[in-house]
Amino acid sequence: MGSRVLALDLGEKRIGLAVSDPEGLLASGRGVYLRRGLEEDLAYLERLVAEEGIGEVVLGLPQKMDGSLGPEAQGVLNFKALLEERLKLPVALFDERLTTAEAERVLLEADLSRRKRKGVRDELAAVLILQGYLNARLRLRAQIRKEMSG
Repeated sequence: MGSRVLALDLGEKRIGLAVSDPEGLLASGRGVYLRRGLEEDLAYLERLVAEEGIGEVVLGLPQKMDGSLGPEAQGVLNFKALLEERLKLPVALFDERLTTAEAERVLLEADLSRRKRKGVRDELAAVLILQGYLNARLRLRAQIRKEMSG
């Protein structure tokens, strides 16, 4: 362990950001980045990775409810390849099918105005993606330990 994980909720106009603690247990929001073009976006993420001590990146993969991939997912896969090349770090994909809807539900329950929700939704979606990824990784490690000891 010892290095943080960065999660990205990739949108056309905004990228929601979340970073794990060094132990890889908890996700925290890091705001929303307003996209400025591919080269500027990659340069920003490169700086963020260096500043935060990131060792791995997780991208939310928008799948259809039947599990198939649409045009948005292809865009994420293309961005993944560019990120891996630029950052020289592993970039994982995590099914984000329900995270945006879940983020919207949480924000509605918090009774935030539509304008405030729009600003926070992408960040919260990134937090949900990252926490789901961290939880799945912890479950897998626990299962492997159990099988190796038993």
